[in-house]
Amino acid sequence: MPELPEVETIARGLRETLPGLVFADVAVYDLRAVPGHEPEEFVRRTRGRTVASVRRRGKLLLLDLEFDAAPQSVLTVHLRMTGRVVHGPDRAPESHERIRFSMNDGSVLTFSDVRRFGGCRVFTPAELERWTFWNVLGPEPLEIGESEFVALFRGRRAKIKGLLLDQRVIAGVGNIYADESLFRAGIRPDAVASGLSAARLKRLRKVLCEVLRQAIAENGSSISDYRNARGDAGAFQNSFQVYGKAGEPCGRCGRTLCGCRVAGRSSTYCDNCQTT
Repeated sequence: MPELPEVETIARGLRETLPGLVFADVAVYDLRAVPGHEPEEFVRRTRGRTVASVRRRGKLLLLDLEFDAAPQSVLTVHLRMTGRVVHGPDRAPESHERIRFSMNDGSVLTFSDVRRFGGCRVFTPAELERWTFWNVLGPEPLEIGESEFVALFRGRRAKIKGLLLDQRVIAGVGNIYADESLFRAGIRPDAVASGLSAARLKRLRKVLCEVLRQAIAENGSSISDYRNARGDAGAFQNSFQVYGKAGEPCGRCGRTLCGCRVAGRSSTYCDNCQTT
């Protein structure tokens, strides 16, 4: 599933090409791709709108749309597991293309999704603030300070990885970057958050930011479906130290990496390099 680095990479790519362009036409090929809308309503809310800016919040891609020079709506794109957003020259539709935005310069912006879990929605600013998913999102990991980060986990009896994955606690972190950050911080994924000292939590924040920034610099992680806004694969998967490597030797100490499940997700760790 695309996480913060993948969505940030897509947003940065689209930020270079989309602002100022107009959705000249919009085609919805799959009604499941526009949850909360009838296809006709989605087209009405987007066609003729100018892309004013592109940004990210958590794992959401956001396109601010203008009409008559006044900000009026926000197009949200949630990639979920296999969603893909690509902007480029006009091309033949892909087999899993769900929405096509034809731009006024002849280019196309496409939303494709193999497993059909993702989707696009259009909100006015007031509607966005009433969207439950939006208004419960936790702080951004690259923006939160040390003391605020430590306070997120103080007194919580849940396992640290489960809290990192909870978008209400902190936004944008998923399975890949939780495993990689916990390994670099020397913390087991099943460690109880309340049992971790402030110093260890500060260390976790530091390495989490390092991992996320490195992944953004390497255009994210491509394991199966993820591609950036130009359709290119990421490279951070070549830097994985533990994710998906259960049963392989630890690159740091040589011990066999262990696997377990935390918060319903598969987790990999080294029982020598990581402790509770």
